[in-house]
Amino acid sequence: MLMGAPTFVEEYAELFSTGSIKYGLNILQGIQNESKSFSDIGVSFDDIGALENVKDTLKELVMLPLQRPELFCKGQLTKPCKGILLFGLPGTGKTMLAKAVATEAGANIINISMSSITSKWFGEGEKYVKAVFSVASKIAPSVIFVDEGEHQAMRKMKNEFMVNWDGIRTNDKERVLVLATTNRPFDLDEAVIRRLPRRLMVNLPDAPNREKILSVILAKEELSPNVDLEAIANMTDGYSESNLKNLCATAAHCPIREILEKENEGASAVAENRPAPSLYNSSDVRPLKMDDFKYAHEQVCASVSSVSTNMNELLQWNDLYGEGGSRKKKPLSYFM
Repeated sequence: MLMGAPTFVEEYAELFSTGSIKYGLNILQGIQNESKSFSDIGVSFDDIGALENVKDTLKELVMLPLQRPELFCKGQLTKPCKGILLFGLPGTGKTMLAKAVATEAGANIINISMSSITSKWFGEGEKYVKAVFSVASKIAPSVIFVDEGEHQAMRKMKNEFMVNWDGIRTNDKERVLVLATTNRPFDLDEAVIRRLPRRLMVNLPDAPNREKILSVILAKEELSPNVDLEAIANMTDGYSESNLKNLCATAAHCPIREILEKENEGASAVAENRPAPSLYNSSDVRPLKMDDFKYAHEQVCASVSSVSTNMNELLQWNDLYGEGGSRKKKPLSYFM
């Protein structure tokens, strides 16, 4: 999916001269018509209540080189990174981070969904990949966002992807970054891993960060004085950002459910020829209480376990290959 201004084709049409690029542009335009631009979503880093270290690193690696390229042109060591990997359990905020980068970096974004390539562009994946990199180069500064980097489609199109990727990696003047996400970094092809030198784990939030996430999610909600975000954070061990949002949504339905029950009682009164109360409106919805969150906690469980096999594999992979890992040379069972 092409992520940019709605007038992308008209604005940049004169830049494309070869038939192959025009063909690729048609492919990308077709996907754009079915999608919504990340820039239209308007997600910023302020909307992400935790992950401060990851956000700071992304600002340094992605936003600064794209916004201030003159600061990174002296010498070899400060050249912008051309490949970043975000990995972690599902629901931890990897895609939301990509949306925030798109909003704040002011760069054109092209979103590659590997499952979409398989289902919508069967037999044309190689042409699609070539078109993506061609367009990304033309509209630079740009970010190519690769979702589901471990998908089997990546393996099938690896050669085409690597050839085009190497084209931007070896050209210092190319202001194009590949930002990939995956739930299973240990399933990535080694060639892909080598081209993603900065690998950031997006982990499950601890209690203080869960409290920050809750404060962001509930910022526009009316809360009773007895709502204790710290207490909610402490009772949601192992919850991801997505789990916390589902918990809050479940709690928010409690006051509405009470109103509907009262209205049902009113309907019964009508059936019994008794005066019926008037319908309720938004002003009658009470603030959220602590009991609502306790009820929601009974309904919404953590979708993953912090001690699961997958979590242990992620931690081991991060320890060996991730940002800040200890690099302990311990063989992993899934590499054997």
